[in-house]
Amino acid sequence: MFRSLISALRSMVFYPVFYGVSAMLVVAAVLALTFRQEALRGIVRRWTDWHRWCLRVIVGITVEVEGELATGPVLYVIKHESFFEAIDTPTLLRWPAVFTKRELFDIPGWGRAAKIYGLIPVSRDGGASALRKMLSAAKGMVAEGRPLVIFPEGTRVPHGESPPMRAGFAGIYKLVKLPVVPVAVNSGPLYHGWIKRSGVITYKVGEMVPPGLPREEAEQRVHAAMNALNL
Repeated sequence: MFRSLISALRSMVFYPVFYGVSAMLVVAAVLALTFRQEALRGIVRRWTDWHRWCLRVIVGITVEVEGELATGPVLYVIKHESFFEAIDTPTLLRWPAVFTKRELFDIPGWGRAAKIYGLIPVSRDGGASALRKMLSAAKGMVAEGRPLVIFPEGTRVPHGESPPMRAGFAGIYKLVKLPVVPVAVNSGPLYHGWIKRSGVITYKVGEMVPPGLPREEAEQRVHAAMNALNL
């Protein structure tokens, strides 16, 4: 009971502090749209670092990484249990290019910022033309030395559950021809929901999966590694 009360009080402080500064950074991001990509990149990084600081200092959540993150262009496939990993990815990976729903690019302001930052739009119903544009964008990010990121479950999944990955992973894996680094994360119990709870969120980096494997083998290996923290 006492711990629940403390968690609730910490959460009440976390939201106005984190989102209050976030609002100012959104204004800065809009202004940065008129400048170079580096300006927007720096603001995004400050925002995600600020998020980690608020979690550590206010909520009592720390972050640990088990295993070695890759160097150079790879395709990161990350478990999705809460908004934590979606916000935290730029701090974890330093300037990632994330595959993102095409519809989000239609949001005024946000869509332009996403394009300048270098997110990759994914259109499920766009046909061959949209597929070519997606592949071209992904190759451009790889040429810049940026890691690619996909959340293959498509939506947040409760901790302990391991649904099949959506078909998008297999298509992207085949097209980009990059090694895959699967990453498990156990953010759900601490971060998902209105009340945040203190503790340790762990990223567990799985064994790299080489490109060119048969679809079933690649999916099995990635799926198992993504769910390694489902305890």
